[in-house]
Amino acid sequence: MKERLRREWHRLITAARAVDRQTAFVLAAAALFVILQMNFGTRAVFRETLASRFPEAWRGVLAWGWWFAAQGVFGFVLPVACLVACFKRRPSEIGLGLGDWKLALTLALLYLPFVLVGTWILSDGGAFQANYPHYQPAALDWRFFAVYEGLFLFYWIGWEYLWRGFVLFGTARTLGLYAIFVQALPFAILHFEKPLAEALLSIVGGVALGALVWRCRSFWIAVPIHALQMLMLDFWCTLRIRTHVEGIDPGAMIDLFRAWLGA
Repeated sequence: MKERLRREWHRLITAARAVDRQTAFVLAAAALFVILQMNFGTRAVFRETLASRFPEAWRGVLAWGWWFAAQGVFGFVLPVACLVACFKRRPSEIGLGLGDWKLALTLALLYLPFVLVGTWILSDGGAFQANYPHYQPAALDWRFFAVYEGLFLFYWIGWEYLWRGFVLFGTARTLGLYAIFVQALPFAILHFEKPLAEALLSIVGGVALGALVWRCRSFWIAVPIHALQMLMLDFWCTLRIRTHVEGIDPGAMIDLFRAWLGA
């Protein structure tokens, strides 16, 4: 028995030495950062510890701002610090450079019409209007809407970098192209509570965004694409909630703007 345990110990040591430290660290740390975000970056934490310091009317939107900022810290600040300080990676190696920005800009502009049309169609569903904007008072007050969407940018930087930067580029040297699918898996799983259509699209979107970032060698392209999708979905849902206009045909869109501008 003693000899067998000794052999197993040596096998363990040999296997551990063969593991790429950066890849192992990145995959374990990504899980850790998500857990920390879900425990310390929640709106409940803000309400319990900080809300009393702000005017009551703004506590709701600032609670979302706390969540967005926490995602920025756990998804961007800490991952970047780990790769730079612990593994001596240059910004260009971990997706922080401009990369092929001309291609990225071209593809983003080509994708824009699909965002406008796709979010318009999705916004006609009751499930989406019940979920977007996440902070429902933003649909009834443009001041809250503007602050909410502005704070949301911190979230998108953290959310996108955690998967399309930290995990994608942090594992690329050992996983190669398979890193695109690895980063898409937790991204899709974290959409499980979303409306079914959005949850299913997150699988395709996660792979597509990962492939785009891989090709352009910069995670920055994913931020405006994802942020614009959410902004437009929030915008269309807000207008539908305000005007009660239904339908997805061009006539419905005309009626929606007429009702909004004439209100």
